[in-house]
Order: sequence, then C-alpha cells, then structure tokens
Amino acid sequence: MDRRLIWLAVGAFATSTVAFVFAGLLPLISQSAGITVAEAGRLMTVFSLSYAIGTPVLSTLFGAVDRRRVIALALVCFIAGNALAASSSSYLGLLGAQVVMGAAAGLFASTAQATAIALSSPDHRARAVSTVLGGTTLAVAFGAPLGALIGHLGGWHASYLFVSLLALACLTILWLRLPHGIAGVRLSLGERVAVIGRPGVLPALLVTFLYLTGGFAVIAYFGPLATDGAGMPAVMVPAMLLVFGVGAVIGNYSSGQLSDRLGATRVVALSLVGSITICVLLTILLEFAPPFVAGPLLIALMLPWGIVGWMFPPAQASRLVAIAPELASLTMPLNVSAMYFGIALGSFVGGQALELAPAADLGLTAAVFSLLALCVLAVSSRRTAKRVLQPG
Repeated sequence: MDRRLIWLAVGAFATSTVAFVFAGLLPLISQSAGITVAEAGRLMTVFSLSYAIGTPVLSTLFGAVDRRRVIALALVCFIAGNALAASSSSYLGLLGAQVVMGAAAGLFASTAQATAIALSSPDHRARAVSTVLGGTTLAVAFGAPLGALIGHLGGWHASYLFVSLLALACLTILWLRLPHGIAGVRLSLGERVAVIGRPGVLPALLVTFLYLTGGFAVIAYFGPLATDGAGMPAVMVPAMLLVFGVGAVIGNYSSGQLSDRLGATRVVALSLVGSITICVLLTILLEFAPPFVAGPLLIALMLPWGIVGWMFPPAQASRLVAIAPELASLTMPLNVSAMYFGIALGSFVGGQALELAPAADLGLTAAVFSLLALCVLAVSSRRTAKRVLQPG
C-alpha cells in the first residue's frame, strides 16, 4: 500500500476528531464560557453546517486546482481554526472557529478521497478510499475519547491544541510526500447537485439525514446524559466515548461482511431497528434504574449502540452506489453533506430538548428520527421494487 495514503488517513483522523470530541467537551466549554449546555451544543451545529455547505461549494471552487495545494490549504485553515478555538475566551470567537474548521475539514475530506483514488491503480481504488475513511472511524474510536480525556486533564483548550499539532504534522509530511500535478475535476455546483433528481437518490439522502439527526441528538450530549441522566462524574464521559468507538470499529468492519450476505438495504434496516431499540432502552434505563446501576449499564449500552450505529454508513454508501454506479463520485459527497446536515440538526434538536425535558428523554427524541428514516427506507424500497418489476 502507498504510505502516503496512511498520512491522508491521519489527516482524516485529525479533522474528524474535532467533529466527535464535542460530546466530551460540551460540559467543560459550558462551564468555562458561562453558557448553557444547549448553547455549547450549537458549536457542533455550526461546525456541521459549515462542513455540509462548505464541502460542495469549496470543492467546486477549487475543483481544478492541484490536489496537493488544496490539501495544504485545507489543513492550514483547519489548523488556524483550531488555534483560534484554543485561544478564544468568547462564545462568538468559538463560533467563528467552528465555521473555519468545518469548512476546512469538509474540503480536506473530499480532496483526500479524490487524491487517494489518483494515487492508486484502478483495481485498488476502493481499498485506497477505505484506508482514508478508516481515519474517520479511528477518530470516533480513539480520537474523540483521547481528545476528551486531554480536555478533562488540561482544559478544553488543550484538546484543540492536540488536534492542531496532529494536523500540522500531517500538513508537513503530505506537502513533502505528495506529488505535484494531481489534477482535480472541474464541475459546476449545479452539476454536482443535479444528481439528486435521479430516481432513488433523494430518498436515500433523506434516510442518511434523518438517521444522523436522531443519532446526534444523543451523541452530542453524552456529557449531560452521563452526569445529569446517570449521575456519573464528568470524567467518565471519555470512557463512554471509548466504548462507543470500539463498537463503531466493530460495526464498520462487520457492515461490509453483512451487506455481502444480506444486501445493503437489509443491513441499513437492521441498523435503524437496532438504533431505535437501543435509544428506547436508554430512556427506560435512565428513567427507572438507580444511579449505581444506570451508570455502568449506560457505558455497557454504548458498545452495541456503536456496533449497530456504525453498521449504517458503509451499507448506506453501498446503497447509493448501487442506485447510480456511474455517478458515485457525485452521490458520495452529497451523502457526506446529508450526514453533516443531520449532525447539525441533531445537535440543535438535542439542545432544545435538554432545555425542555430531562436528559433521559433524548433517547426517545433519537428514536423518533430513526423511525422516520425507517419509514422512508421502506417506502423508497417498495417503489424501487415496483420500477424493477415494471416491463420496460
């Protein structure tokens, strides 16, 4: 394997860690900045919106520029955003930092995947993209809990410094190792978005959006869930993130195996049903179990939730590719945007729910969105089956 792919994966690890470490930092940021947890949660909302909107816009703007230069620009802006966050003492400063980091992370992700394809032979392209995406999975498994632990030991500013130093190392190595002249593809924003009109694409993106909305209505608020819901000390949040991340690695790996055996649509449905079940159990657990039982069981519940939750992304990506194989280069970035629009709405909805109801009720909020995603999946699958059966 080309070793440069490893550093692209490390870059994906760094840029994705910021997205997932919020769950462990929100209580610390809330206390330090003198804002509510819901207001702190809007930092994730802003980051995710910037990522979702910035990815297609910036990919269009820099589509024809040398990939090495675009990756360097994205990482420089990402490091600057982290430095701004680490040095900021105001809520507005933090919001501005999230805009910069979100847009830069999205530009890096899309460019890194395209670069991985360019560096690989045709028969190894899927493996190359998988290697880069593996950095995101490891960010969930290890980056987020490590960043949260650093935040609890040295203050949340230290978490941003950790991520910026990691990104700086990636920038240095990739600038030295990536070749010049890796050309991009010039496509207008209209051409990138027009694929939504293809049959089956919009419902699939809607499933992604609804599922991530429900998931991050809870994931973004693991801190309050642990402290207010289960009565655990805040220092246990990194442990929750670690157990969830280990489950994510297992789910991500098993998704491909199950999709080959059962079909991607069945695996997506299984993930949705599993997530609904676990989220309802989460609410029941926190509502009725005593704290000395609720805490350990909550941590234990993170493992199966990580497994069923992270079975979803690979299987859903396979569904989208199967809908329009020749347009995969366009549908995949749109799927990522749908994910981050979902993360943005989920973190906002979860924050609003926390202001109106106990933390335990976040599980029911997540279950509602996953149930809606399951309904959209069922209807779209039925329509697809009818189109296949119609004589043509």
